[in-house]
Amino acid sequence: MLRPLAVILSVISATSAFAIAPVDTSNQLIISVRDQKLMLLRNGGKVATYPISTSMFGLGDSWGRMTTPLGYLAVEKKIGDNVPVGAVFHNRRLTGEVLQPNAPGRDPITTRIIWLRGLEAQNAHAFQRCIYIHGTPEEKKIGRPASYGCIRMKSRDVAELYAQLPVGAVVQIIPDRLPKAEKAKPRQEMSGGVVAANVTPQPPTQITATTAANATPQPPPQITATTLATPPSNALTVEQMRTAGALAGARQKAKLAANKRL
Repeated sequence: MLRPLAVILSVISATSAFAIAPVDTSNQLIISVRDQKLMLLRNGGKVATYPISTSMFGLGDSWGRMTTPLGYLAVEKKIGDNVPVGAVFHNRRLTGEVLQPNAPGRDPITTRIIWLRGLEAQNAHAFQRCIYIHGTPEEKKIGRPASYGCIRMKSRDVAELYAQLPVGAVVQIIPDRLPKAEKAKPRQEMSGGVVAANVTPQPPTQITATTAANATPQPPPQITATTLATPPSNALTVEQMRTAGALAGARQKAKLAANKRL
């Protein structure tokens, strides 16, 4: 279902000493250039799908080309907490203006900015090129390539996405259709926090005097330097993502070459 992400997890065996902040693989965006849609996943389950617009100038990461890069990226910064829907940004600063959808003659960045950094050689310039996921007043163009390199969304959609997407989340931009994914399991709020709604409660274990007398005491868990140094399974570093992305790219090239021979 999400084979590229599974490949990443399978090739990782150690962290890089030169890596920066870890990437959060429990939250992932997949952006389809072909479908002009974005899918938000959490722990592999589909949370939401939104229409988007990629670049009208095509794909790539070259300087001055205004194209949309492909491959693995991550959310580096989020700008626009709690600002009004339709608020206008210039150089990532609010101007004080608020635009309605499809305001005539206007095409600024609006509502929220989700700033991406590349994790592979094929998108290494993304952060310096200011590749964002952001709102636009030109909502009538959403659903077809219309941007100058960024990923455009309707203002209310990007505000909703922004609230659910943490810094470090994985973003994969693909030329193909969105993969199929099952819906994420519903959650319900409880006084002690959030739990899965479909978890069946288990009755408490009955402890009697006989059980307590026969119980074998267990030693406390041993915490070592190795344990502390081992990162959580869902935390990937930039170097690991680059390695995995390079492997995925090589496989894709081989697949395309095989198709041409056929």
